[in-house]
Amino acid sequence: MANKSGRSVLHISKRGALPWYAAWAIRGAAIVLALIVSGVFTAALTGLNPLGVYAAMIQGAFGTERKVWILGQNLAILLCVSLAVTPAFKMRFWNVGGEGQILIGGLATAACMILLGDKIPNWLLIIVMVVSSVLAGAIWGGIPAICKARWNTNETLFTLMMNYVATQLVAFMVIVWEVPKGAGKIGIINQNTEAGWLPQIGSYKYLLNILVVAALTVVMYFYLTRSKQGYEISVVGESERTARYVGIKVGKVIVRTMMISGGLCGLAGLLLVGGTDHTITTTIAGGRGFTAVMVAWLAKFNPFTMVFTSFLLVFLSRGASEITTIYGLNHSFGDILTGIILFFIIGSEFFINYRLSFLKNTGKGE
Repeated sequence: MANKSGRSVLHISKRGALPWYAAWAIRGAAIVLALIVSGVFTAALTGLNPLGVYAAMIQGAFGTERKVWILGQNLAILLCVSLAVTPAFKMRFWNVGGEGQILIGGLATAACMILLGDKIPNWLLIIVMVVSSVLAGAIWGGIPAICKARWNTNETLFTLMMNYVATQLVAFMVIVWEVPKGAGKIGIINQNTEAGWLPQIGSYKYLLNILVVAALTVVMYFYLTRSKQGYEISVVGESERTARYVGIKVGKVIVRTMMISGGLCGLAGLLLVGGTDHTITTTIAGGRGFTAVMVAWLAKFNPFTMVFTSFLLVFLSRGASEITTIYGLNHSFGDILTGIILFFIIGSEFFINYRLSFLKNTGKGE
């Protein structure tokens, strides 16, 4: 912004690294402002007490033991996908194909359950499911990586288009396996025998998924920060020219990293099909492949921070559903509140990275 003398009145400059507590203070202030704006918006449009609406959101996430476990399950799956896309994004490979990679992993899992469910022991079936889902996701992620490494194709468009291919492939196989014929859906796979269902720990249906993703979070942190391959990912992400100069085979790193990314998305498909839903549909990924991108960016690719960003998004989603049910509001209203809160949180990153300086106006107008 400039005055008539041409001198800048509002100056934006890059900040140095803020202490962690200062950065989180800014984020905390953004959340408080978001709640205030959302409260005003709620009162103006619906006449409801904003505090009651916020209480309903908390009730939707933590109101019962079952709701807490569902929150944990949703958090685990979103976190798994976020961890999966992180290596690729840290390498500046824009993998927006997580949705398709989840579907392919889930499809491989369903195929094993349907075709092998009554032919091999359950322990062997589960091993085959794990290998198949991870391998299927890795191949699906490796295809655009190979094309990028060899012919420099646009990975964003490539991975995005492969989402549609995966969706149609799942839709086709659902018709092939539909039960009963003409139903247009598979239903619960192996409902009587539970063949291929991932084991349940005690009476907790979702605990295995949560523990698997918790272990994966720790492994991914050390992989990205302590391993040679994690170092190569960082160097390639900073500059491919520098990476080649120091002897890193960029093409190899791209393919390897995307296969890891796709494989972990395939694992998320396994956890969904084999662990919780026990069926396959075209919507089983639930948009997590795209939401995971936001989670990873907000956490600045730190696996431990992703736990908190994943929790925030899942909490908002569960809360939005609850206020829709309790107050009989259109589901879009809950999404609007979620959008307002996310807008302030994402916007706070600007103030963490940049400083606004208001310069004194000493020039004389002409």
